[in-house]
Amino acid sequence: MVPVLAASVFLLLTAGVYLVLQKTLLRVVIGLALVSHAVHLILLASGRQGVVAPVLLPGGGIEGVADPLPQAFVLTAIVIAMAMTIYLFAAMAALAKSGERMEVEPVPDSDEAHAPEAVQAELEGRVTRP
Repeated sequence: MVPVLAASVFLLLTAGVYLVLQKTLLRVVIGLALVSHAVHLILLASGRQGVVAPVLLPGGGIEGVADPLPQAFVLTAIVIAMAMTIYLFAAMAALAKSGERMEVEPVPDSDEAHAPEAVQAELEGRVTRP
């Protein structure tokens, strides 16, 4: 079970990081979702693997009981990841509706090559990008 889990986490992280490094926003969002799924598996694996449900009965021991806390963390993380993914898809839809490009642009090293007036106009939103 552990090798399958480790291979799954490795594959999800590898594919997720590859997609996050792409230029298209859709691939970046899907990559973030894959990375979050890998983190969910890591959190779930941090709990003790038990065969008995985490219900404590009077007079019963705790041998073989699964830890419910990682399961609660994973459930919360899944809800947060779903909300983040929906928000990013909505932001992409708003960009597409406004006619903006759906690609990630590199951040310039500095603004030294630009005139101060052009930088100020861009910060104030008076200049549109090509």
